[in-house]
Parts: sequence; structure tokens; C-alpha cells
Amino acid sequence: MMKAVNQSIMKKDAMALVTGKPVYTDDIAPQGCLIVKALRSPHAHALIKKIDGSIAKKVPGIECVLTHADVPQSRFTIAGQTFPELSPYDRKILDERLRFVGDAVALVAGSDEKCVDKALKLIKVEYEVLEPLLDFRKAKDNAVVVHPEADWKELIDVGGDNKRNLIASNKINYGDVEAVLAKCDVVVSGSYHTKQYQQAMMETFRAYTYLDLHGRLVIVSSTQTPFHVRRIIATALEISKAKVRVIKPRIGGGFGAKQTAVMEMYPAIVTHLTGKPAKMVYSRYESQIASSPRHEAEVKATIGATRDGDIKVITVHSLWNAGAFGEHSPTTVTLSGHKSISLYGGFEAFRFTYEVVYTNTIAAGAYRGYGATQGIFAVESAVNELAAKLGQDPAKIRERNMVREGQLMPAYFNEHATSCTLDRCLARAKEMIGWDEKYPSRAMGNGKIRSVGLSLAMQSSGINNIDTGAVSIKVNDDGFYTMAIGATDMGTGCDTILAQIAAECLECSPDDIIVNGVDTDTSPYDCGSYASSTTYVTGMAVVKTCEALKKRILLEAAKSLHCDSADIVFDGKLLTCVKTEAQVSLKDVANGSMCGNNTTLFATESHCSPVSPPPFMAGIAEIEIDRETGQIELLQFVAVVDCGTVINPALAKVQVEGGLVQGIGMAMFEDVVLDERGKIANDSFMQYRLPTRLDTGKIRVEFASSYEPSGPFGAKSIGEIVINTPAPAIADAVYNATGVRLKELPITAEKIFRGLQALK
Repeated sequence: MMKAVNQSIMKKDAMALVTGKPVYTDDIAPQGCLIVKALRSPHAHALIKKIDGSIAKKVPGIECVLTHADVPQSRFTIAGQTFPELSPYDRKILDERLRFVGDAVALVAGSDEKCVDKALKLIKVEYEVLEPLLDFRKAKDNAVVVHPEADWKELIDVGGDNKRNLIASNKINYGDVEAVLAKCDVVVSGSYHTKQYQQAMMETFRAYTYLDLHGRLVIVSSTQTPFHVRRIIATALEISKAKVRVIKPRIGGGFGAKQTAVMEMYPAIVTHLTGKPAKMVYSRYESQIASSPRHEAEVKATIGATRDGDIKVITVHSLWNAGAFGEHSPTTVTLSGHKSISLYGGFEAFRFTYEVVYTNTIAAGAYRGYGATQGIFAVESAVNELAAKLGQDPAKIRERNMVREGQLMPAYFNEHATSCTLDRCLARAKEMIGWDEKYPSRAMGNGKIRSVGLSLAMQSSGINNIDTGAVSIKVNDDGFYTMAIGATDMGTGCDTILAQIAAECLECSPDDIIVNGVDTDTSPYDCGSYASSTTYVTGMAVVKTCEALKKRILLEAAKSLHCDSADIVFDGKLLTCVKTEAQVSLKDVANGSMCGNNTTLFATESHCSPVSPPPFMAGIAEIEIDRETGQIELLQFVAVVDCGTVINPALAKVQVEGGLVQGIGMAMFEDVVLDERGKIANDSFMQYRLPTRLDTGKIRVEFASSYEPSGPFGAKSIGEIVINTPAPAIADAVYNATGVRLKELPITAEKIFRGLQALK
């Protein structure tokens, strides 16, 4: 029976947050920081012919006005990825070529917002307006080249060519696709379009910077990747990494947006050049028009099967719109195939191809699901279409074809499904919603019809052989512990989760584990919070560190017990020699170690996994549609998740619910609309429609635990997978109610109405 793991323990920072303590970046920024803001480009594609900030500099309180001529000229990437990054080095801090509406033209720093806002209006810019490239379907080999510069570079060859507007491309084959397709009884194929959705976290992008007493640049930032930010800023400013320190306070949400260093370089360059503290806080408007949303994508999925419903071949082609810059593009796109095709086992062949292109739109980045979301919408929709074409229940066709425990997953880098309860997830989800009674639809009278639709999903647990987590734990006076971590808690509760894992290993209360957050000067290296890596990867680093620490505790206790350490047992409080029954308390060992001792009760370990075991999930939507108007209402959504051993059921449940709401928003409400000039039309929450609690119906969540042998106490990840099922499930429910098959998100009453009219 576990005492700390699998318990719904309250988050360590819960009381501080709910009582409004100053814990976030802007709360703790010192008074007197220079306020930094950016002048934004009104054009999607333009060259700065002339820029004059002389009048702006005369505004009282203005410290500096910076243009592209005032900053270092090295190109870099703002993608928070392990070095060498797969993303191209295609950015400058400020550039004379502007590549989207909202691109930074100049920076102004002053004593307060009022003077900065005034100065921004006084900067004179002469633009040479160029033809913008806005349609990603026409981007490759277009006459308009978004990045014509000679110093564009890839550190790793990912199939890019900036002169062709191509960031990455690849083709992966398994088996003879054409031959298998030719012998299939049924083939379905379709293209599925998703937009550049915003993460819309409550805390916008923000950071403050200052020079310490040694002249080192300190960056306090709401970031998911502090160690990567250190490298990014050092590269951008052309200074040594030893001159940069990054500190992460509490984060008010990130969802992947803050895996990209969207704005840290702006206050950093101001401090670097002026020597003065500086702060930049993005407005919601800036977060909408100059951030790092999900990649717009068109994914074509083809599935071939026998007339009995055995899936024999799957092909996926993904076309990715990176926008103006390429951060995260070569990596997000790979998940669209590897984590959608692999939901199914027993096929004879698959093909996965992709292309990522530049356009003159907002640069995309990382968002929860990280590319699997777009791919799963396509593949799961195609499987639902296959079921309809065969006249089969879509649940039955999945039960026939889904990947199962022990099975090889050739599209998932030839890993085996070492832990998988996907069959149990689907069976339980069907029970929860009453699938057999409600599928496919029921007429409710007054032109209303109710229906259900389903989807499966999988993700990963970190990036195998790459993602690294480390922790350090020391024993303090009286026997409590301090744990230093490099993982970044962005509201998910990872500080609490890691404390629970440590408490289970050390047989103490999680309250006895004091967790210190990230400071790149003092924290052990961790890649950061992304790729669903924290619980699985850093959690195993906790286990290894605790094992090493217990050995040191036993060695220290052996001195006073006059006993071999191999003969000592430790129950978290007492250390007992099994031969003599002599005992000593951890409190006495800890206090005794602080005087005349040559052994430190301290350990630090790192972990990188050779595998990345996927979590699995089944999601089912129930909707009601008015067949006269197309009006759609989500009545309920049920989800059952296999994330291995659940470390903290309460936090896990909240993770699932939050991810489902984001997936529902993507499926039904959120849209990104560009005008003919490339300007985002819905640049505030008044126009960019997010779901409220009134829009999401009843959400119910359960877990079908497996045991993952490579994870801490059998755990896998949960953070990303939860966003992936709503879109295909809701789309299939619409089809089951109306016969309208929608392949572009969001699913709206207007689209349903038009589809119904087309069927008449």
C-alpha cells in the first residue's frame, strides 16, 4: 500500500495562490524597472527603408529607442529545445525585414508606460511594402520568399530549404503501401484542416531583467524552459552563457506557449545595453498577434481495410504552416503521424510524409498535444468515416484494430506497448455514456437530435534518449529534506508530484520535502516542462536520487550503530540494525552529521529514458443538434485515461478536465481569421471565442491504470494527451446526427447548416 503516491494531496503552492500572495513574475518585479514595449509592424511583409527615433528619445523618461541597427546581428531560434535545436536559426532580436503583422520594428524603454506609449507613436518608419505570402498551401517554391537571407541555417538537416520556403520535410515508409492499398476492399481518404489556435493562458508573456553585482545578466521569466532560455539569450546577445542566469517564479499557465522564448530577448537587450533593470509584460492583444500559437495544418489521411474492418494500411501527409519563423516546426509535425498511425496495430504498411512551410503570418510554436492533435483529428476522423462506409459501429472497428499491450508499434519508432489499457479505456467510456443505447443518434422531437461520437488518442512520455531531468536532495537538521529541481511547475502541480514520489521513496510525508524551484545557477539541469516529460523523466530522477541518498543515510547511521550498513533497515524515521536491534533516529543522524563529519547527506542524480511509453485515452462526446438551424450543443464528454499509475488523482483529474476544455474550444469555438492584408481579425477575447463553463456540458473523467515498468512507481505522462480526443469525437457525433462530415475546425452551426442544405 503506497502512502504518498496515488494520493490526492493538495498542491504545495495552493494556499499561496488562492490567497493572492505575490508569486508571479510581475508581482515580484522590483519598483523602478524600465518599462519595455515594442513598435509592431502594420504590414505582413515589408522592409524598413528608414527609421528615426530621435524625436521619441526626447520624450521625458525615455531611456532608449532601439532599432535593428542597435542590436547584435546573430541569428538564433527562440524554440525551447535541447541543443542542437532542430528548429532553424532564422531570427534576429530586431530585423530590417518584417515578416508578419505584429513583428517587432523597434523597442522603447522608459520610466513608465505613459512615456513609452507616447514615444512609440513618435517613431518614424518608412516601409517598403512587399507582397505577402499568406496561403500555406501555395508557399513551397513560391516567388515570394519569406527568408531570403544568406545566413539562415539549420544545425541539423531536417529537409529544409529557406529559398523554397521549406523548413522541414521527410518521407517514412513501412511495407509496400501501394500494393496493400490495391488489395484493400475499402479505402477512405480525406484532408482535414485545423487553425492556429491560441494557448490563451491566464498569465501573458512576461519577464524582468537586471545585472547582478558581478555584472551578470539575470532574467526572471515566466518560462517553461529556463535552461534553454539561458542558451537562447546568450546566443541572441552574443555573450557567454556563464554571463546569464535565469530564474523561474510561479507560472500562470503555459500550455506550450512558454516553451518558446517569445519576448525575453527584449528586456534582456535593454538591460545589456543600458545596465538598468527592465521589464516587459505582453498585453492580451500582443499575446494574440505576436506569440506562438498551434501550427495551422492540413493533414491528409488515407486508410485501407478489408470488408470485415481489418485496417491494413494507413498513410498520413501533413502540410504545416510555420508562419514567419520556424521554431518547433520540424518537431511538432513529426507527431502528427507517429502518434496517430500508432493507435492501430496489425497493419501491413504505412507511409508518413510531411512538409513545413514559411508564410507571412504569426509564427507558430508549441501547444499542448504538440502536433499529435492535428494528426489525431485526421486519422480518427478517417477511421470513423471507414466505419460508416463499412456500416460498422466505430467502437467495434477500434476494438478490432487498436494497439494492445505487448504489441510492436512500427510507426512509433518500433517501440513496444509495454503498458496499455486502451481496450479498457474504450470499454469503460462506452459504459459511462451508454454508447450501445445512444449510438448512432436519437430523435428528441421539435427537430432536435442527439448523437454520440468517439475518438482514441495516444501521446508520449518525454523524448526518449534526449529529454533529461535531474534533482538534488539533501538531509537537513532534524531530518527534513530539501529537493532542488530543474523542472518547471506551470500550474500543473509538478512540485507536488515530485515531492510525493520522493516521500514514497523516503517513507516520509510530502510535507517533509521542501521543493525549491528553478534557478539555473543552483538547480540541477532539466530540459523543462514540455513533451509530457516531468512526471515520467524527472520522476525517475527523483527515484534514483532517493536511492542514492538512502545509501548515504545508512552509511552515516552505521557509524553510531556499529553495524554494517547492509544490515540496517530504514522506515523513514528510525534506522534499525537487524542483528543487534539497536536503533537511531533519522533526526539524530541528521543532526549528528552536522558536526565532525566527512560524509554529506546529499545526493543528485539525472535520468534520461531510452523509451517513451505512450499514455492512451478514449473520449466520447454526446451532442444535441437542431436540424433546422444547425445549432449544436455539447451535452457531455466522458474520458478514460491510461497514464500508468496515477501519482495524484485529484491533480490528474484536473489536468484531464482542463485539456478536454481546450480540445472542446478547438473543436467548436476557437477560430483564427486573417484579413486580406494578413492581420488577425480576432485579436482579443471579445472576438476570439473561448469556451466557458456553460459551453462544455458535463465532463466526466476516469482512469484505467496500467503499470509502466520504466516509470516512477509505474507512472506515465498525462499532460498532453488529454486535448486530442474532443475534435474527432464531436465531428463524428455531428455526422451521426446529420450525415454531414465536417473536416475543418471549428465545427459551427453555420457549417452544419450549410452541410445540411448541401445534402438536400
